[in-house]
Amino acid sequence: MIDYNPRSWWKLIFMFHRSDTLRILMPTMIGVAVFTAILAYVETEVFHAQFKNTTAIHSLVGFVLSLLLVFRTNTAYERWWEGRKLWGSFTNNSRNLALKISALVPDETVKKRFRILISNYLHAAREHLRQGVNTNDLEACDRYPLSYYAHSRHVPNRVMKAIYTEINDLLEQKVLTQEQVLFLNAELVSFTDNIGSCERILRTPIPYSYSLFLKKVIFMYVLTMPIGFVLEFKYWAAPIVALVFYVFASIELLAEEIEEPFGADANDLPINAITDNIHNNLAEILG
Repeated sequence: MIDYNPRSWWKLIFMFHRSDTLRILMPTMIGVAVFTAILAYVETEVFHAQFKNTTAIHSLVGFVLSLLLVFRTNTAYERWWEGRKLWGSFTNNSRNLALKISALVPDETVKKRFRILISNYLHAAREHLRQGVNTNDLEACDRYPLSYYAHSRHVPNRVMKAIYTEINDLLEQKVLTQEQVLFLNAELVSFTDNIGSCERILRTPIPYSYSLFLKKVIFMYVLTMPIGFVLEFKYWAAPIVALVFYVFASIELLAEEIEEPFGADANDLPINAITDNIHNNLAEILG
């Protein structure tokens, strides 16, 4: 995620980033402008076409298309914001669990083990939502070497199993009472709930038919726009149609990017920074 100052208008207006839709759409915009210019020449110089109210239909369709794009953007942002809340919950529950373990467990070796396991869970959760977990990147500890995580299809579940095993061992050793285990249960359950919710966002994209329909409408709208706009604006229709295409296509591109917020794109969630912050908190709390 890009860290920026939203109040710096001039800097943002003239900034070009690799994720900027203007950079991405520029070749297509040039193609649309050339297509419009050719159509303008054919209509005005060859056929000398004369129509009336040529922009009325596109005005009506443009209004409907705008409503569809608003719904599309709101849906994508809702997924992005839900993902941010889930990772905020990861942060809060990691701190709460670490603070409770620090207060209830006197053994420093066990505290260190929990610090490693909680950190491993968050790292595994992050990579699980991306390209998959490389278990060699996890941190080994006395009871759980890297071989413990190998060949696991769902590494976060494997790490959580180790955390539950540690809690159960502390209960059997009477280091923790049953009431204290219940005291820890809310944070333990939340980890699995959060990763399940993130998986739901990741694996349930916008319905295929809706996405297909919206792209087709944008394509047909822009492709037919020069027919009417050329008679109204002559060759000036070329930059106008290219600008309209840029606006509509940019909204769709931005929605596509933020509806899957767990990657490493410029507009995705800052999960790397979040997990680094949690690791630092755990190190401070549990030593």
